[in-house]
Formats: sequence, C-alpha cells, structure tokens
Amino acid sequence: MFGFGTKNIGIDLGTANTIVYVDGKEIVLREPSVVAKNTKTGEIVAVGQEARDMIGRTPASISAIRPMKDGVIADYETTVTMLKYYINKTVGHASGKPYVMVCVPSGITAVEKRAVIDATRVAGAKDAYVIEEPFAAAIGAGLPIMDPTGSMVVDIGGGTTDVATISLGGIVSSRSLRVAGDRLNDAIAAYIRKKYNLLIGERTAEKLKWDIGSASIEGAKDIENVTIRGRYLLTGLPKSVEITAEDVANAISEPIQEIIGTVKETLEETSPEISADVIDHGIVLTGGGALLKNLPQVISEATKVPVSIAKNPLDCVAIGTGESLKSIDIMKRK
Repeated sequence: MFGFGTKNIGIDLGTANTIVYVDGKEIVLREPSVVAKNTKTGEIVAVGQEARDMIGRTPASISAIRPMKDGVIADYETTVTMLKYYINKTVGHASGKPYVMVCVPSGITAVEKRAVIDATRVAGAKDAYVIEEPFAAAIGAGLPIMDPTGSMVVDIGGGTTDVATISLGGIVSSRSLRVAGDRLNDAIAAYIRKKYNLLIGERTAEKLKWDIGSASIEGAKDIENVTIRGRYLLTGLPKSVEITAEDVANAISEPIQEIIGTVKETLEETSPEISADVIDHGIVLTGGGALLKNLPQVISEATKVPVSIAKNPLDCVAIGTGESLKSIDIMKRK
C-alpha cells in the first residue's frame, strides 16, 4: 500500500527519550533525546545515549543539548538532525521514505504541531502525521478507546503531564501541564542546594528520584538513605552527603500536587456518565513518571478513584503511536 519494502514508523518524540516503533517489528530503538554538538564548527559529535553520557562532562567546545523542551521543539535544526539519525538507524537509507506518526502533547499550539510535522518531513519522512500523547498512551495501555465507555489516562513524561478522558475513539476532555520528570529533577537539585549547600547535576538528581523518590512523605519513611556527591558551595570542593527519602519527597511535593490538581480539573469538566465509568475502571498511569514510588496511592487518595499503572508504562505512548499506523489511511483523509 505504501510502497514496496517501506516500513512505516511511529515515534514517541519525548523531552527525555525518543522511542521508535517500526510497523511489524514493534519497538526497535530507545535512546535519550540528546545531541552533542561542536559549538565552533556546528558539527554533530554524538546522538542519543552516547551524547547523554557527555552531559556535564564536555569540554568548552562541545555542548550536549536536549532539543526538545516541555514536549515541544526548542531547537529546530538539532531536532531535525536527531530525527534523521533515528529514522536512518531504524529503516536505513535503502528501504525508501517511510510514513511517520509522531506523538505530541495534547496542549500544544498549531504552530508547534506544524514544526513537528515539518521537522519530520525534512528528516526523511515521506509524510508525517501527529497523534496526541494521551490518546496514544491509551491505545498502548490497551484501554477500550473505541467503546462507548469512558477511560482516563495520565501520561507523565519528561517534559509534560497529559491527562485525558477518552470515549468512542476520541478525547472528551484533556489537560496538558508542563510539569513532569524534568521538573521533579530540578526540584530535587534546588532542595539539596538550599538544605545542604550542595550543588548536584541533573543526572544525580534524576538518579535520586528513581532510587529513593516517593510521592508520599509517609511512604518515604521505609526507604533507605543514599549518599551522593556534589560540590559544596561554602568551600567549592567536592563533598559527600547522605540524603533521606523524606528529603526527596519534600522536594517534589509541590510539582506532585500540581499534577494531582490537573487530574482533578480534568475529572471536574468530565460528564457524569464518563465520571461514573472512570470510577468503575479507574485511572491508568503511563510514562516514566508512573514508576515513582507511591504515586498511584497518592493520586487515588486525592481523587477517590482507583489508580493503576499500565503494563509497560515507558512504552505505552510509542506502542500506541505505532498501532495508530494501521489507521494511517484515515490520517491521510484528515
């Protein structure tokens, strides 16, 4: 239908990670959304995991940058380069140009959406289409999106948290909040700087979040402490400090409350019938943020609705984006 030998692909173009789904092969690539660039020549030094390993460790002439910010393109040229690299890596040069489905946050503007489509075409796609992140997440989580019953999904990624209620193949109500994994990392780094006078990098903050992070301060009491290293601001010298799980829980409590507020707002603007369905079936969490300890319990307590984590939360959006390729002829007509 789309040309001999051409494999169509779905891309979860995330702020933190890019996941590529190839039609017929499922997920074939999972790499950080990072590009290392030579600032003097403009030459691309590394893309993906290799570039991420350079963050905070590059000489002055090399800059490791993340071209996506808050789920949208912040650096157009670098995003095109990154997309070109991933498309070539997954389908190769010889198999013809693929049709590409890219997921975008539900709250982005028409201009931001057009930038994603244009960047994907320039990067080597025959044509590009977009699908909203919570809808793709619902498909990937296996929710009954085509049925006349309401489902609710909360996708917590790196740059955005997307909340949506879905019924009969469409989004009924949705909210997109630019508070997600990156904001939690920043909050942890800021808290440790303020309390311990210790300056830590983005990767150390992220590791703390995964190792001992908890959405509940009560739940944090059962988690062991960890020792981290950073630069002590009073002397400028390296120093080791023991951090408790309560420290991390306190640090991220404000952004967690913002996410819960957005979930509540989405529920408030949902029809009574769909609200009743959501109470029956519960809220499904997807994205990397869904793995934060005690998060389902905290959201459930705040909303009085059962909350569960999808089977493969990290891959739900990519799987849903790839599955939607089966309906690409409908996208063309649109």
